[in-house]
Amino acid sequence: MGAKVFTIPASAPFADTLARGLIKQLGETPLALAEATIYLPTRRAQRTFGDAFARVLGGAALLPQFKALGDVDEDELLFAAETLDLPPAISPIRRTLLLATLVQGWQGGAMGFAQATALAESLAQVMDEVERQGITLDGLKEKLPPNLATHWEKVVGFLDILKEAWPRQLAAEGCVSPETRRNLALNALAQRLKTDPPKGPVIAAGSTGSIPATAALMKVIAELPNGSVVLPGLDRELDAKSWDELDWGHPQYGLKLLLGRLGLQRVDVKDWEAPRDPKRERVLREVLRPAPTTDAWRAIAEDKAATSSIATGLNGLGLIEADDPMEEAATIAVILREALETPGKTATLVTPDRTLARRVASELQRWEIEVDDSAGRPLAHTPPGTFLSLLAEAAADRFAPVTLLALLKHPFAALGRKPKNFRGTVRALDRAMRGPRPDPGLDGIAAAFAKKKKIRLGLREWFAAVSAALKPIEIAAAKPVATIGELVAAHLASADKLAGDALWQAEAGEEMARFVEELIEAAAGDTIPPIEPSAYAALFRKLALTRAVRLNRSGHPRVAILGPLEARLQSFDTIVLGGLNEGTWPRIPGADPWFSRPMRLALGLEQPERAIGQSAHDFAMLAAGKRVVLTRALKAEGVPTIPSRWLQRLTQLTTGLGMRAPERDILAPAENYLALARSLNEPRETLRIDPPRIAPPVEARPKQLPVTDIETWLRDPFSIYAKRILRLRTLDPLDAEVGPMERGTTVHRILERFVQEHPGALDSMATSNLCRIADEEYAAADYPVSVLALWRPRFARAAEWFVQIESDRRTRIVSSHTEIKGAMQVTPDFRLTGVADRIDILNTGAAAILDYKTGSPPTPSQIAIFLTPQLLLEAAILLAGGFPGIDARNVEELLYLQISGGRTP
Repeated sequence: MGAKVFTIPASAPFADTLARGLIKQLGETPLALAEATIYLPTRRAQRTFGDAFARVLGGAALLPQFKALGDVDEDELLFAAETLDLPPAISPIRRTLLLATLVQGWQGGAMGFAQATALAESLAQVMDEVERQGITLDGLKEKLPPNLATHWEKVVGFLDILKEAWPRQLAAEGCVSPETRRNLALNALAQRLKTDPPKGPVIAAGSTGSIPATAALMKVIAELPNGSVVLPGLDRELDAKSWDELDWGHPQYGLKLLLGRLGLQRVDVKDWEAPRDPKRERVLREVLRPAPTTDAWRAIAEDKAATSSIATGLNGLGLIEADDPMEEAATIAVILREALETPGKTATLVTPDRTLARRVASELQRWEIEVDDSAGRPLAHTPPGTFLSLLAEAAADRFAPVTLLALLKHPFAALGRKPKNFRGTVRALDRAMRGPRPDPGLDGIAAAFAKKKKIRLGLREWFAAVSAALKPIEIAAAKPVATIGELVAAHLASADKLAGDALWQAEAGEEMARFVEELIEAAAGDTIPPIEPSAYAALFRKLALTRAVRLNRSGHPRVAILGPLEARLQSFDTIVLGGLNEGTWPRIPGADPWFSRPMRLALGLEQPERAIGQSAHDFAMLAAGKRVVLTRALKAEGVPTIPSRWLQRLTQLTTGLGMRAPERDILAPAENYLALARSLNEPRETLRIDPPRIAPPVEARPKQLPVTDIETWLRDPFSIYAKRILRLRTLDPLDAEVGPMERGTTVHRILERFVQEHPGALDSMATSNLCRIADEEYAAADYPVSVLALWRPRFARAAEWFVQIESDRRTRIVSSHTEIKGAMQVTPDFRLTGVADRIDILNTGAAAILDYKTGSPPTPSQIAIFLTPQLLLEAAILLAGGFPGIDARNVEELLYLQISGGRTP
């Protein structure tokens, strides 16, 4: 008997169609259906098919046995009999750590462990691909093209070593790779079906056979007396020329490869009993046809019947282009919400863009519709994941203010106290840590607090308790090297003290507990060498990103958000395909650090574009639904996007056929969902608000101002209102860099000391004395060495110039007064104050007022129009006798001295 291979077209609901056909074949015998076995690609497909059979049967009944082939993940395999005698698969974490060790050794220790881990993950993917395709690396150098680049020669040398070292390592572990185990299980199942075929029907349904071992099993099933294979969406109508021209990126390419592995031609495949919508399928066939045969579009344009058929096939297919991803998410939410207006109807968003998925889920909450992203969330992005990542990063950063506060502001951080009270103390810590970064480590922060005169009562004691909780990981992070087990133990010790049991609760906490347990187990033994503690935070986060957490919450029964993988073989009344931009859907394959394209070709590995072909098949299957809306964002993060290649083809075809005129766009949905989405956030009424007019009551107005505020008042009166009346203060930044303000303050102190300590005529040691004072002030300020490396040479240049100017001026100076405070009563209700950098009493009896500037001094034009009245107002105070110890007198000079040193004066 020949192989029995069927297909269900893309336009038919796969699960329901298969159920109807099988029930029809087996008749009304209840036990016959229970004896059937259906092999499906994934566990999710098992649930889908169980629901489909229940719907078709109309209630409770004995269902077929559903088993997962594991097309995507070895963990999906459910044929226990075939896996009992197989060695276990090495854990993903253990494999990553072992490969990272090998990679680091290959690089001679020049590569950090975190970077080696990233390369190890890509190496694991390549090794999986090699094993999945049944390719051996034996004789690798002989298979590859000659004259490889030096980089690739080094890579090949490493792979040559790896093909010998890795099997030995696995044997020592008593494990096999996940792909090897899956292949062994699939081969064992195929052999059992051959030697002991079951009595009931055996069907392999929904698989594209992308894994050779799966294809071999499907071949065995197809040749069983009661076996059948049902393919998803094989296009039996595609013309022969296009079929011959199929390339990696075409949706039918994978099925063409599978037919070759089954030893069949396309004509050997029959239709499973199914209703069909050939017009929609024709649209997709034309949109996705191979580039060399797109000249067929001309014939469609010249054939009214063909054009009409395309137009009919586009009914129910719409395209929406939003301005940005936020607008796209809101529009999709509106579409899904509208679908729920019809009782019993279902709707889904399918997208590989997890950010878009989360945004849509958030938008749906405005209507109290709960829906969870089926792909789950990376463990590193869950609350336990972010808390533990922040803890590791803070330790790696030696508890610098920014990373420490980010950790302590996390909801899990409470130190066994009430979270509300703990958070209030953290805010006090935030204020206390403003300004320049303290010395590294928890002791550095405590030392900085010891120097502060004003600090919240009890903050020092509270911080001591926090430091005690963080001490285990700080000690571990300070070691030159440590084992991963030691680092994890210290990590968890600090986490438990800071967060307590709350860290390990709910689905994410339980998954995190399993993850750290596996990490400790995977890092055990002498095979994994100690690492630099600085690499631990990146390693922990990278490994946690590979784990997904799925929440056990009951979402809306008629709405789903799925990835393309999860959506396979499922059917919905309304389907939104979102994120259709190039690079998102389909994803563009990244550079492979292990195999170049010529190397892949020589080894017989598939090109990276093969994944695009699978994505195209997913798109074609989903786009064939009755009601489908395609969406994309015109810009992402302000940058114009490129529409997906499939959308480009669709718009090219419809535009060429004259179907996208402004007055009637055939791809425009029946409802203007974009306008509806925009209206959601539009205000119901617009209130005109007049600009603020600052007119505080007289009693609230300041009774005195310093001269520096007068300049601010002229330029920005509102800031004076905020500062002097509202009493608002700008917080200093965290981890503030030592900058111009600190430099200016220090230079003022240096010059003040010099003038006070060296009055009168200057001698030849004046410049040396000035530089000595500068060194003393810089040392007292404890500025970073990197800052002083710039400031000292600059001040040395400025010092020579200053001493020269000062020597000339001192022939006319009787006395000098520095940093002198003064005031004058302008009116009975207002007083002007000021601090003069320096006032010199000249031998003429008049005075000179000096202002030191380490930045740019005012321009003559600014001075002329009184935009910088500081020195003029200080002169007015002096004329009024407002400076203690200086009699009222005329002012002969107003002088700005620019102490820059940026270049030789």
